Amino acid sequence: MQLKQDFFTQLPGFYSQVTPQGLTDPKWIGWSRDAAHLVGLSQPTESLLAQLAGNKSIDGACYYSQVYSGHQFGGYSPQLGDGRSILIGEAQGPEGSWDVALKGSGLTPYSRQGDGRAVLRSAIREFLISEALYHLHVPTTRALAVIGSTTPVWREQRETAAITVRLAKSHLRFGHFEYFCHSENGSNEKLTQLLHFTIKQHYPHLSCDKAGYKAWFIQVVKDTAKMIAHWQAIGFAHGVMNTDNMSILGDSFDFGPFAFLDTFKEDFICNHSDPQGRYAFNQQPGVGLWNLQRLAQALTPLIASDDLIYALNTYQTELVQHYLCLMRNKLGLYQPYLKRESQAQDDEDLALIGELMKLMQESQLDHTLTWRQFGQITPTQQHVCLRDDFVAKNDFDTWYLRYQNRVGVIDNIEQWQGLRDRANPQYILRNFLAQEAIEAAENGDFSVLEQLHQVLQRPFDEQVNMSAYSRKPTPEEAGIIMSCSS
Repeated sequence: MQLKQDFFTQLPGFYSQVTPQGLTDPKWIGWSRDAAHLVGLSQPTESLLAQLAGNKSIDGACYYSQVYSGHQFGGYSPQLGDGRSILIGEAQGPEGSWDVALKGSGLTPYSRQGDGRAVLRSAIREFLISEALYHLHVPTTRALAVIGSTTPVWREQRETAAITVRLAKSHLRFGHFEYFCHSENGSNEKLTQLLHFTIKQHYPHLSCDKAGYKAWFIQVVKDTAKMIAHWQAIGFAHGVMNTDNMSILGDSFDFGPFAFLDTFKEDFICNHSDPQGRYAFNQQPGVGLWNLQRLAQALTPLIASDDLIYALNTYQTELVQHYLCLMRNKLGLYQPYLKRESQAQDDEDLALIGELMKLMQESQLDHTLTWRQFGQITPTQQHVCLRDDFVAKNDFDTWYLRYQNRVGVIDNIEQWQGLRDRANPQYILRNFLAQEAIEAAENGDFSVLEQLHQVLQRPFDEQVNMSAYSRKPTPEEAGIIMSCSS
C-alpha cells in the first residue's frame, strides 16, 4: 500500500500516537477482493498479514488514534476517541484515497476501562455487514479483511482477539466537531482548523468561508438523510446511533449490534443494551435529525444560526424524497413508466407504501422475502399467491387494486420486473447466518464465512443451490439479539 499522511501531518493535537499490540499466531479469516482493489492490493500475503496484525511495521505508516467526543444514548460524553482502533494513514488507490484502520489492535489513550481488543465474533460481523451494505448500494465504510489469532481476551468468557481492517473515505465523525467545540475553552482555532481540513479534503469544490461553510453543512445534512433513507428502505437497523458513530460523509459507520429486519416490525430493537428503544428501527429518521442538531450546535461558533437552521430544514424533504425514490423502485413505480410526480402524488404514494407495511406487520411477514416475492408479480394479475400470506385478505385486495390503478399499463413487463428485482434483494445478512459463520470460524472452519461473503456480494441475483441463505429464520434463530459487547 502507498500511504499518505494528510490527517497526521496537518492536524497535530487531534490524535495520539500509539503502537499496535500485535496478535499471536495471526491468520487470515476473511478477505474482500474488491475492497483490496480500492487500496491497490491484490492477494493476502504473509508479509501483509504480519503488518496488518500489528506485528511488523508498514512502510510509510503513522500509527495514531483520534480523539473525539459524542452523545451516547442521549447523554454527552466529553471525551471518547478511538479506544480500540489505530489508523495507519490514507492508502492511495485507483479511485482515490481511503483511511486504513486496524480495529482491535490494542490499547490506546482512549480505551478507558477496555483492553483495546476486538473479539473474533465482532470482527467477523463488522467485515460482513460492511461488505453486505456496499453490495446493497447503501453508503458505507468498507472492510478489507478479518485477521484472527490465538491471543486470549476475556468478555463474558474467554475468547480470541481479532482485527477488522476497515477502509473509510474519512474517519471524521460528528463527535470530532463536538469535542473541538466544547473542549477548547472558547477558542475556535482547532474547530476552524478541523472544518477547513474537512472541506479541503472531501469537498474541494467549496471555499473555506461563510458561503462554503453553509454549503458544506447542507451537504452533510443531505448525505445523512440519504443514508438513513437507504436503511429504512432495505430494513436495516444500526443499533447504536451515537453521534460518535455518525460519519461526516453520510456513510454507515461503526457497526455493533446491528440487524436486518426478519419479520417486519416497525419498532424493532436490535440492541439488547437499548431496552427503551431509543435506536429502534422506526426511530432512526428522527435520531438522524437529532444528531445533526447536536452537530449544528457544535458549529455555532463558525456558522450563522440562520444558515444552520436552513440546512437542518432540508433534512426531512431530502429523507422523504430519497426514501420515496427507493420504495417506488421496490414497487415498480418509476420512470420512464410514470409521469412526473407531484406533491399530491408523493403523499398518495407514501400512504400506499405505509398501508402495505402495516399489512405486512399485521401478518408478521418477512420483510425481505415479501418484497422479493412482490417483485415477481405483475400488476395485471387479479389473484396473486402473495395474497395468501396476508391475514386480512380483503384489506390486501383493496390495497392491491389501488396499486394496480397506480401502476397503470406496462408495455415491457419483463424489463419492468427485472428492474424491481434489482431493488428487492434475495439475500441479506441475517443474524443467524452471521452466527453460523462465527461459530464455524471459532472452530477453525473459515469456509462458511467465505461462502456467506460470496453470496452477499450478489444480493439481487438468483444463485443456484443457495436457498439456505435466503430462507426465513426459525423462531429460535430469529430471537438472536446482540449487545454492545465487542
